[in-house]
This record gives sequence, structure tokens and C-alpha cells, in this order.
Amino acid sequence: MSGHSEHHGSYLERKGGMIATIWDWATTVDHKKIGVMYLFAILFMFFLGGMAAIAVRMELWEPVRQAADGSFTGQLFRPADAVSMSEGNNFYNRLFTLHGAIMVFMVIVPSIPASLGNFLLPLMLGAKDVAFPRLNLLSWYIYVFGSIFAVCSIILGGVDTGWTFYTPYSTTTDADHIKVVLMVLGAFILGFSSILTGLNFIVTVHKLRAPGMGWFDMPLFIWAIYSSAIIQVLATPVIGITLLLLVFERVFRIGIFDPALGGDPVLYQHFFWFYSHPVVYVMILPGMGVISDVLAVQSHKRIFGYRAIAFSSLGIAAVSFIVWGHHMFTSMSELASAVFSALTFLVAIPTAVKVFNWIATLYKGSITINTPMLYALIFLFLFSIGGLTGLPLGTLSTDLHLHDSYFVVAHFHYVMMGGTIIALMAGIHHWWPKMFGRMYNETGGMIGAIVVFIGFNITFLTQFLLGTQGMPRRYASYFDEYTSLHQLSTIGSWVLLAGFLIHLFVFLASFASGKKAPPNPWGGLTLEWVATSPPIEHNFEHEPLVKHGPYDFDTVVPPHWDPKDYPIPEAQAGGRPAVAHSPDRNA
Repeated sequence: MSGHSEHHGSYLERKGGMIATIWDWATTVDHKKIGVMYLFAILFMFFLGGMAAIAVRMELWEPVRQAADGSFTGQLFRPADAVSMSEGNNFYNRLFTLHGAIMVFMVIVPSIPASLGNFLLPLMLGAKDVAFPRLNLLSWYIYVFGSIFAVCSIILGGVDTGWTFYTPYSTTTDADHIKVVLMVLGAFILGFSSILTGLNFIVTVHKLRAPGMGWFDMPLFIWAIYSSAIIQVLATPVIGITLLLLVFERVFRIGIFDPALGGDPVLYQHFFWFYSHPVVYVMILPGMGVISDVLAVQSHKRIFGYRAIAFSSLGIAAVSFIVWGHHMFTSMSELASAVFSALTFLVAIPTAVKVFNWIATLYKGSITINTPMLYALIFLFLFSIGGLTGLPLGTLSTDLHLHDSYFVVAHFHYVMMGGTIIALMAGIHHWWPKMFGRMYNETGGMIGAIVVFIGFNITFLTQFLLGTQGMPRRYASYFDEYTSLHQLSTIGSWVLLAGFLIHLFVFLASFASGKKAPPNPWGGLTLEWVATSPPIEHNFEHEPLVKHGPYDFDTVVPPHWDPKDYPIPEAQAGGRPAVAHSPDRNA
């Protein structure tokens, strides 16, 4: 542990002046500080990616390219040499590539595991830290290093390949090699951060659980993080090798993927999606774990079907490796497409298990409507739409019409943003008092959540309509009949931005004047609520001993429960003491 902090001090307490504080954070091996650094870095990258998205929507306000005319957005976003429609379109391509690359590789993939996972996993397991604290700090610096590579490519003018770096775009477009190489190397380096974090989490779960905590005593958030860590370790090397081959081809003109050099571009698609489809579940599985914990705690009810939800996380991780081909229906044989289409529907089974069990958990629960619970309910609505709209994309006959249309864009955002980012917002609000020791303004948080929900649906529901009417994605210009829907989608993006700005104001106000948080403001039973808010450097005064399950709300009074500020749910009104768990509590 860092030698700059006393054993009993909060991890947030400053020791010495500004230089000492910066050095303390820069050299720390405390998982909580690393989690907080990841959180702020990811939120900053989320802001950059979001601004690129707003720019994309502004550029689509009118049917004709605006970056090539004298409009406001054209003046704001066009490069100095944008004198033709072609050059304007190339600049548009750089905008959506920037948005996609930042959001996928620097925000959504590391979002929940790197920030909330790093902070909470040892606390939930009753451990002092992760298994390899120095490796954890290394993974943080690798993340920063990879992000710098990507940002350098942006400073040099950006790349126009699309965030998937599909060949032959990434091997033939943009005469300046260095920009594409920097962006691809940035994604390659970020993969090492994922691998190290995944290894750390797997070993921590296996080796550092508190006395009395068996596999089925772990919170479902841990199960989700564990499952996604397995995918990170197994799948990420594939994309690393693929991107390295892409760099070799770009720099040394070796024929691997470029057909002009004797390569095969479809081979790149197979390699890319063999990684990128499993990584979809690296993005969404931790979000599902967040929702499981938030729904149980805010409903003050035993989670329905604990083991089914736990095993469904492992099931999703396993199935994710055999369905990559559904991204390539239009470039594969009929037999291969039919096989991958059938396999695609397997993913619906473990996912539906989670959704039905979440709804059953809400049934007759003592529900508290607050910001984390509101975001959990928003997740259920948006993720269900994302999942159901995946069915026509997994069906061959309908996918041929919808492939590469705005329907795919809307589906992707309902799953990734409506799933992962909304779950991240639920988790941040749920664990904010634990992380920073301050409460936030509940009214402001709920208003922000409602505005985000409205803005999100205005933005992306209209894109489903655009897709079914034949609007292709990644096009800078479009027919006049799509104008009203594009403009409605752009207005929705402004509303969505306003919602996130409300949350920013609420969080800043919490830092400035928020009420001091008690150890357990929501009445949770998992081990992180036993620690102080914020936790001390080594998490616990004494090694915790697990005597009950993580969701035994029907038999256990939550620790540190303060009925003066936070009403006791009716189920706990009798004030029953904590008891040892019964053998069948997880049935």
C-alpha cells in the first residue's frame, strides 16, 4: 500500500501540499484511488466522444453537406482546405470515426469494470485490495498511454476509416499513414489494459474472498465482472494481433487484408468480430451486474433466481464466442449465415433469464424511487428495446434489408448506451455516497435521469424509422424526405446533452456542499456497506466475516442502518438481528 497515507485515514484525505497529493495519486496502488482515476478519465473521454456525436448530428441537420458550405457548423468544423464536397465528406467521416473510436475503446469497454469494478470488487469480497495492486496501477497507465496515441491522431487531423478500421478503408484511405497507425496502435495498447485488469479480477475473485464467502455468497455484480473478465482475457489478444497485422500491412505493404496486395478483407472482418462481438458483452455484462444489485437493494428484497442470474452471466460469456458471424451475413455463404443466425438467438435465452428475474424481484418489493432506481428502470426499458430490435437483425430475411442502415445504429445505441452507459449512471449514483462520502441532491439527480431518458428516445427511436425507410448509416448527405426525422434526432441529442449537464451540476454540488453520507444510505447487505463512507485505506478495520447472503433482506437488518435519515423498509420494521445464512437461501 502507499506509504503516504495512514492506515485509518480515508483514501480521499490529502497528505501534504498539492505536489505531495499529486504524487500520492500518481504512485498509489490503492484500488479505490485507481478506480476513481479511471472514473474521471472515462467521464472526460465520454465528454469528448459526446461532443463529436453532437457535431455529427449538427452536420446531418440538412440534406446537403454543411461542412462544404458557409453554414455555422461548416465554419466551426471544416478543415482549412475543405473546398469541395468530397473533402467535406471526408471530414464528416473523421467526425463519426472519432466518436465511435472514443466511445467504444476508451469509454464503454473500460467504463464499469475499470471504474466501479476496481473500486468495489475488493470491498464486496471483503479484501484489502486486488490480487496484484502494482499491475492494477500499470493497467491505468497503459490506458492513459493508449488514449494519448488516439488523441495524437485526432490532433494530426483524425482518421476516416470508421471505428471498426475495416479494410480496405484502413489500408488505402488517407495518404498520411501516421494518423491511422497512431489510432490503431492506441486501440492495440488499450487492449493490454483490458487484459491486465481482467487477469487481476479473476485472481482476486478466486483467492481473496472473505472468510465464509463461497461462490454463491458473492454479489451478482461480482459474478458479472468475473464473467466479463474471462472474455477480456480470452478475446482481447485476437484484436491485438489483428490490429498489429493491420499496422504491418499499412507501413510495410505486406498483403494480409488488402486485396490489391493479395490479401482478403473478409479475413479482417472475421478477426475483428471474433473479438468485437464478445467484447459487446464485456460492455453489457458489468452493467447487468450493476442493475442486479441496484434493483435488489432499492427494492429491499431478495433477488429472484440468484443462481439463474449468476449462471446466465457465464452462459452469455460462453455463447458470445460463437456468434460473431451475424455481423457478416452479407459477406458469407448461405449455410454459414444460417448457422450463425441460429446461434445468435441462443444469446436471447440467458439475457431473458436476467430480465424476467429482475422484473420478478420488483414484484411486491418495498421499492424506493430515487435516482439509481430510476436509472435501473430506464435500463430495463431501453435494453429490452435494444434486445428485441436485435431479432430482425439476427434474422436473415430482414437483415438483408436493414443491414448497414440507421436501424443498426439505433439498435447498437439502445444496447450499448441504453444498456452500458445507463447502467453506469445507475451505478455511479448508487455508490457515489460510498466512493466520495457525500450525498447528492436527489431531486436534481431524478430530473437529470428523466431528461436523459427523453432525449435518448427522441434521438434514437427516430433512427429506427430512418433505417426501415432505407436511410444508410455513415452517409453525410441524404434525400430530402429524411430531413424531418434527422432534425428530430438532432434535437433529441441536444436534450440528451442537457440531461448529462444536469448530472454534472449535481455531482459538483455534491462535492461542494453535499450532506455527509452514512456508511449505508440505501440499506444494502453486501460488504461494501460495512465500510465507512468513504472507506479507509485498507477498506475494513477488521477482516469481515460473512454470515449471511448478499440479498437476505427477509432475515437480516442492514448494517449501519440509520432510520432517522432513511426510512426502514416495512420488511425490516421489526428490527430483526443479523443471522447466519440458511443453507437454502440461494435457491
